[in-house]
Amino acid sequence: MKTKPILIFAGDPNSIFFEIFFKALRYKKFQSPIILISSIQILKSQIKKYKFKKDIKILSLHDLKRVSLNNKSVNLININYDKKKPKNYIKDCFNTAFQILKSKYSYKFINGPINKSKFLDKKFPGITEYISENFKIKSNAMLIFNKELSVCPITTHLPLKLVTKTINQRLIKEKAFLINKFFIKNIGMKPKIGVAGLNPHCESIHKFNEDKKIVLPAIKKLKKKGLKIFGPLSADTIFLKQNRAKYDVIIGMYHDQVLSPLKTLKEYDAINITLGLPFFRISPDHGPNENMINKNLSNPLSLIRALEFLDKR
Repeated sequence: MKTKPILIFAGDPNSIFFEIFFKALRYKKFQSPIILISSIQILKSQIKKYKFKKDIKILSLHDLKRVSLNNKSVNLININYDKKKPKNYIKDCFNTAFQILKSKYSYKFINGPINKSKFLDKKFPGITEYISENFKIKSNAMLIFNKELSVCPITTHLPLKLVTKTINQRLIKEKAFLINKFFIKNIGMKPKIGVAGLNPHCESIHKFNEDKKIVLPAIKKLKKKGLKIFGPLSADTIFLKQNRAKYDVIIGMYHDQVLSPLKTLKEYDAINITLGLPFFRISPDHGPNENMINKNLSNPLSLIRALEFLDKR
């Protein structure tokens, strides 16, 4: 059976994506055909800028299932780009990818970095929620995956003042079940999950302690369901070497509680996987990095890891 193609939406027009994309293709040959969703005018200018020597093969949505693909050329689905309407371009690219994914032509999707504040207009916390809404998925999880240690925040791109109002047992249980299912199905193991408490040392000077009233009861219920899950654990020590070695995944209550330590430890050696979707959705674990545009100094490792992960599936 032929391997399914990897769909890649190039992401924000004003980003480092093409630099890391060309570096990734120079670094390694991938077995799965790669289909790029982007503007031909952007692609041509980036090919010229980075002296990337490959022809462009224009694809039509109607011809996809009839065309034999390989990676000798850049396989492109062209999306019109109007500089005055970048949000429309990003939305059109996403919608094209969604149409292909819904047709079951592929179940492998990567989106390049996107400036969330400009594109989402505060309608969604992040791209995880934006994609989930388009597929009517209510339960999702952001898993920052590394083969040695992964992390998952219960809340994603929320201001800290909203975290305590948002976390509850249902969310903790939903995300833990998604993580457990993902690892069993795709990694071939039941993961050991450590859960970081919300409060310093899992203690609170208030009468209501979220770690005792929300986190601990959720963990007890998950244990009864057969998950290998432990906590709540003090967030200031869970990432120490001897502690993190006990777990495959660490769940945190908010975004930076677990992403900051993981990025410090692994830097670009991690990928962002959305759990709960009927396909693999991955993005490099970094943003558009507009300050690095045109410097040719950006690290492609996260995109390489994303491609390697999907190429095996």
